[in-house]
Amino acid sequence: MDLSEINSPDMQKFYSEEQQRAMVNEMVAKLTSECWDKCITGTPGNKFSSSESNCLSNCAQRYVEMTMLIMKRFQSMQ
Repeated sequence: MDLSEINSPDMQKFYSEEQQRAMVNEMVAKLTSECWDKCITGTPGNKFSSSESNCLSNCAQRYVEMTMLIMKRFQSMQ
């Protein structure tokens, strides 16, 4: 592979998509860790209790909303 292939539009698009995919994976990992630690206080059984399920849902929703708010704020600063 020569330098012209590395700088091609297709390669740049691929790189950008991979960066986005990595960011999403990182966000999911952080969300899972944070919400699990906050909402699951005991040893989980076969199913989450209703309070655990509600907590996980609310936590994930807040996490995503805050991430979007922060991203929009950074975009407006540029």
